[in-house]
Amino acid sequence: MNVVDSSGWLENFADGPNADLFADPILEAGTLVVPVVTVFEVFKRMYLQLDEHAALSAVANMQQGQLVELDTALAVHAARLSVDLKLPMADSIILATARAHDAILWTQDSDYEGIENVNYRRRNS
Repeated sequence: MNVVDSSGWLENFADGPNADLFADPILEAGTLVVPVVTVFEVFKRMYLQLDEHAALSAVANMQQGQLVELDTALAVHAARLSVDLKLPMADSIILATARAHDAILWTQDSDYEGIENVNYRRRNS
């Protein structure tokens, strides 16, 4: 199973320098787990930077994977990770979702660097 964090989705949609890192996990919809918080973050960024049509198109693409809602158990797990690993709220929810589904987390967000079962690549500018 795979989880792509918001930075990876945005890199993929922008066809940025690290887009190749995220292409395979995104295209393998049968093994793709999508935390709803990533939908929020991607929609918001694309809505601000592009337009509503682009943002909705991105959301439609993201819905090809298995969407995971935030429930109480996941929120508690994320809160523990947030404290233990000093992660921001959204990052801890994404990591908790990956762990709950025994998934690899794909990212270019440096907050995740060095964390187990995270495939991190430094952002290319």
